Amino acid sequence: MERIGLIPHVPRKENGIRDFDEAACGWVEFSKCMRSAGVQVEALIEYVDLFFKEDTEEARKDILVEQRARLQEQYEQLKATMERLDYKIAYYKELMTKKCPPRQS
Repeated sequence: MERIGLIPHVPRKENGIRDFDEAACGWVEFSKCMRSAGVQVEALIEYVDLFFKEDTEEARKDILVEQRARLQEQYEQLKATMERLDYKIAYYKELMTKKCPPRQS
């Protein structure tokens, strides 16, 4: 993540192991959360780059707004797919109930 710019540079200890402080851990958590939600790597790299420049709040907000809009669209598509699946599952449940009436003892 650090190598491609998803998180800022993390200093290393004498033995070469990265020394993650609270801020670095926050960046890792933020990046992982955004990536798991499908936010584009390029958008995150741009966001991190802008974060360390002055007067970039508007640009950073715009990146987040754009990514949120993309996620909202994906959410709507998934929601429609789930509704379609629910309909088909209900259809097959009803079909199976009609074919196999419960046995009476």
